Amino acid sequence: MKETLQKIIQPYAARLISSNRLLTFKRQLQEAKRKLLGRSHHIDVYLRINDPYSYLLVQVLADFEQRFDVGIQFKTILNLQQDMYPEETMWHDNGFLDATHLADLYKLEWPDKAPETTSEEELSKVGQGTLLLLQLESSGERPSDWAAVEKIFKRYWFQQPFESLPESALTANKLSANSLNDLACSQQLLANEQALAIKGHYMSAMLNYAGEWYWGLDRLDHLEKRLLQLGLGNGSEVLFDKTYRDFCKTAPLLAASSQHKKLTLYFSIRSPYSHLGLKQAIKLAQHYQLTFEVKPVLPMVMRGLRVPDTKKMYIFYDTKREAEKLGIDYGFVADPLGEGVNRCYSLFKYAQSCNKETEYLLNYAEAVNAQGIRSETDAGLKHIVERSGLDWDHAKPLLVQDNRDQQWQAWAEENRQEMVALGSWGVPTFQYGDLVLWGQDRAGLIERAVIQDFL
Repeated sequence: MKETLQKIIQPYAARLISSNRLLTFKRQLQEAKRKLLGRSHHIDVYLRINDPYSYLLVQVLADFEQRFDVGIQFKTILNLQQDMYPEETMWHDNGFLDATHLADLYKLEWPDKAPETTSEEELSKVGQGTLLLLQLESSGERPSDWAAVEKIFKRYWFQQPFESLPESALTANKLSANSLNDLACSQQLLANEQALAIKGHYMSAMLNYAGEWYWGLDRLDHLEKRLLQLGLGNGSEVLFDKTYRDFCKTAPLLAASSQHKKLTLYFSIRSPYSHLGLKQAIKLAQHYQLTFEVKPVLPMVMRGLRVPDTKKMYIFYDTKREAEKLGIDYGFVADPLGEGVNRCYSLFKYAQSCNKETEYLLNYAEAVNAQGIRSETDAGLKHIVERSGLDWDHAKPLLVQDNRDQQWQAWAEENRQEMVALGSWGVPTFQYGDLVLWGQDRAGLIERAVIQDFL
């Protein structure tokens, strides 16, 4: 009874806490508090020396600070919260390749080769770079010396010796990983990492302004819009929107070469980002007349992997703002975890036999992410099935057949193994030819590759 009541209430609670009205109220409260305390506009940014997204971010912060006349203070972190990164090695490997595309898009410096991550020498360099950042952080420079910060990151990522840094830029004595054991440095590092966790996050390359989080280059557009709304900034232009600004606005020219490549999306019905990724993948495939295939995989939680509440809530709020900027509905969420997922995937092969698998998954995703439809109920699932052009009388018996879950779990695991073999651990993952990109915000980069095929 208690579980059923929670299922009933959940969609309405989700819609309330993700509403624009509540967000506006929170922002007004934050701004009133800032003015009452006489504080200037201030941003904290958490940086990690061996994080590719941190290196990209530090290359643009000096200009960002000047554009908006805000104070930005960096805080050095190093140790990751392990439960937040179920596939840490794959995350880092993918991060380097992903950052390569972002660096090209925004014309930033980036190495051709990633630093080794396991050698003793490499670990020493991570320690040295972290120490230098901590020393610079504690120097009290205001505003932050972004040129010096960038030099430290560049030395690490381009595998250059830290000792070659000019003394005028840094005061680095006794450089070694062991220096991190010094009491002052270790206390400062721990304090920074605890502050990040207490404020509600777990990743590096994160900016915090007035209680809201913004990740790397990919979410700077949201921060730009926020500051512009406050009347800050020289002008009204948003610069960090290149991953989606011109999405599907290029004339859909046909080219024979494009017909040899298929667009594939690895997808989970429980993933909010998959909902956004599916919408964009369908739009992309239709716009350029690409063959499209969607391959569902089992959600992380149903594979025994824990998703901490902090991560879960960040994803929820981040999906809301990303959906809004893309014109996609989100927020009235009826979580399909458990029987909702089971029933969705149990009918996938039936939808596929009718050539309606994409339409079926799209309707299902919209139902559970934006319409508050409880797919674990017959009434909710019937609505989804019939809206997808399928026959409920045919579908319903499939939900009670023997070995129902074992059948779909077999092909869902095959799909996941395929995705892992491509170098990606999570959804949504796009594959177009040899290009494999993780994240709903990479649809625009897939489009760049499609356009190149047309040229």
